[in-house]
Amino acid sequence: MPIIDSAVYVDGHRIQNPSSLDQTFECMEAHGGMAWIGLLRPSPEELERVAAEFSLHPLAVEDALAGHQRSKLERYGDNLFAVLRPARYIDETETVEFGELHVFIGPEYVVTVRHAEVPDLSRVRRRMEENPELLARGPEAVLYAILDEVVDQYDPVARGLQNDVDEIEDELFEGGDAELTQRIYELAREVIHFQRATDPLRDMLQALLRGADKYGVDIELQRSLRDVLDHVLRQSDKVAALRAILDNALTVNATLVAQRQTATSLEQNEQVKKISGWAAILFGPSLVGAIYGMNFRNMPELDWTLGYPMALSLMAATSLGLWLTFKRKHWL
Repeated sequence: MPIIDSAVYVDGHRIQNPSSLDQTFECMEAHGGMAWIGLLRPSPEELERVAAEFSLHPLAVEDALAGHQRSKLERYGDNLFAVLRPARYIDETETVEFGELHVFIGPEYVVTVRHAEVPDLSRVRRRMEENPELLARGPEAVLYAILDEVVDQYDPVARGLQNDVDEIEDELFEGGDAELTQRIYELAREVIHFQRATDPLRDMLQALLRGADKYGVDIELQRSLRDVLDHVLRQSDKVAALRAILDNALTVNATLVAQRQTATSLEQNEQVKKISGWAAILFGPSLVGAIYGMNFRNMPELDWTLGYPMALSLMAATSLGLWLTFKRKHWL
């Protein structure tokens, strides 16, 4: 069994570290305490054993086995099932890595199932054990601590994405290109994934607060949940702003690329006009020279004294006339 940590708590204090599920359940029953079990990438058979021991709801177990769930919170009687999407920003690749965390909450137990290294729930457990008064409030307090840890880890991600957006804005006004368009698109996709992870938390926390009185949630714990909700709302606003900036950046970059392509096309047209103009200017003398270079016997101008000056004058006049015409039309 891939158990990272397993403990039974009474009044906020760890009293035993069971080595098996059976011992955990027996100790929990004997002392009337709370069991907290942390699993990392369990197999379907292993998760089924945990489900059978703690009577987890089949639909929640089915979702945990399927994986790739959206962030959500579902209640099955006195039991809760939460799916969270923790995230971390990787500086080396400037990308966001998303994990998946399933949390089963019952009146006397907490079971966490991680499918990635994030978040570090050992830090959450240490924090709770250092605050027995909070841990004594039961499984809902553990759920609050996990939510708080996941939301806190969103801050570095948001800062990393903000830095990426700032870099894109600098590159955009220095002169964007097709590669920048691809980077904007990839970053926008990450922001959308981040938004899908953060936005559902707002409804989840609001649902917890709505049912707090009905299920007897401690008033201090409710205040703590409201604090997490405030953080989530701020994150949602940040992510929405980043997405709007990236949408605008994509539009602006496409416009700049189109303008540069148009400018290049116009410049090429100008060059073509110049080449065509000079070709036409040179065509006149070439035509006259070609006619008189045919050396036919019966050509009156060949015996005319002014024939040669006339041919040169005709060449010069044709070239000058075409040059003036193209100059007036701004081709040259």
